[in-house]
Amino acid sequence: MRNQGHPESSWYAATGSPFADLPPLDGDIQADVCIIGAGFTGLGAALELARKEVRVVVLEAARVGSGGSGRNGGQIHTGQRREQPWLEARLGADAAMALWGLAEAAREHLVGLIAESGIDCDLRPGLIHARHRPGGEAEDAAFIDHMDRVYGCRRYELLDEEALSKALGSGVYFGGMVDHGGGHLHPLNLTLGMARAAVAAGAVIHENSRASGWRRKAGKLAVETARGEVTCDRLIVSGDGYIDGLSARIDARVMPINNFIAVTEPLSDPGILPDDMAVADSRFVINYFRKTADNRLLFGGGENYVPWFPADIAAFVRGHMTRIYPQLSGARISHAWGGSLGVTMNRLPYVRELEPGVWTAAGYSGQGVMLAPLVGALLGRATLGEREEADLLSTLPCPPFPGGRLLRWPALVAGMSWYALRDRFG
Repeated sequence: MRNQGHPESSWYAATGSPFADLPPLDGDIQADVCIIGAGFTGLGAALELARKEVRVVVLEAARVGSGGSGRNGGQIHTGQRREQPWLEARLGADAAMALWGLAEAAREHLVGLIAESGIDCDLRPGLIHARHRPGGEAEDAAFIDHMDRVYGCRRYELLDEEALSKALGSGVYFGGMVDHGGGHLHPLNLTLGMARAAVAAGAVIHENSRASGWRRKAGKLAVETARGEVTCDRLIVSGDGYIDGLSARIDARVMPINNFIAVTEPLSDPGILPDDMAVADSRFVINYFRKTADNRLLFGGGENYVPWFPADIAAFVRGHMTRIYPQLSGARISHAWGGSLGVTMNRLPYVRELEPGVWTAAGYSGQGVMLAPLVGALLGRATLGEREEADLLSTLPCPPFPGGRLLRWPALVAGMSWYALRDRFG
């Protein structure tokens, strides 16, 4: 069981839309499709299926949005987790183009979902990629040109060091670029809004109903919890970094890691992020930050790779924050929390039909806000036989971590530690 921390420590929980408790599963019930996990993927699937009048039941181990979907940085990164030239080199031009089209569809799906369902989640445009090392401007310019020529994408804008410093209110970076198609939002309110829409469409959600596994039963699937089970025809296993322990195949390829966020008191410095864009830097263990709707700095920085959190998350994050904004060294931190996300070896999501009628999607590796709602919808369609797009995602290579589930932790820690040292001293 992953450490979710104290919900009350999250600024999202403090400012989220009120959401009534949903009863736990008590007894045995029937469904056409059962979904494990009430985050972006699971709710995306539930909404898609419920709108098609499919009997769908969602089992959530804690509360809606209590996992990574309600705890992340709220950043909308367009494209896939790997950039298009990387995908072209490894998967070929046709596959890369198809994946770009799917990512564009995910972006449109997210914006449309928010508008159609009337979800108030503080959606704001613009995301800046900041380079933490000198050099790289020519590489960024070549990327922008490539995206224009090959994909017809003209959303990127090159920033020199001076322009970036003005956009951030910090002079520690060496230039970068703006993705005008990216942005940021309140992820917990997005999750709760998706849950409301799914319930309104006919989905049933049971909170505090942790799934312990599933088995075949008289030609159907039986999903087990402590107080009952759901018998269904098809199953979707979601949960990203919180799936750990449900499936050996998923565990071998998706590693939960912890990331941490702190939120300051309202800012008095108007020079910090004056254009209200989100920012992510080029470190392997990235720093990411943005302003909230009430003018606070929400800053994500630092990771760990164990099933527990630092004793003082605020202090843990403050060190990263003040290296970028030393003027905030005395600022009060009002909220600090952590959460888990799933990563894969190559940072591409793991989307598979694990066995007939059982689908999973996990390992978004930080790209879940934009991708997961649509991927969930695609899994919902796949359970109904509309498999084309889910099958495309299933072709993405996703090798297991070295050593399997038992030995993946030391290998990951060694690798991540090396990259963290390179970030600091390289």
